[in-house]
Amino acid sequence: NCHKLSSFSQTRSLIDEFIWFYNNERIQLKTKLTPLQKRRQLA
Repeated sequence: NCHKLSSFSQTRSLIDEFIWFYNNERIQLKTKLTPLQKRRQLA
């Protein structure tokens, strides 16, 4: 997707959302689990 960002706070918000997604929701191809599911599995 292409986003036109008009301010630093909008840019920061988009980056924060992506970081949260990357750390919690994306599916790992190798394990077929999200990072959060993997951490819970190892606990």
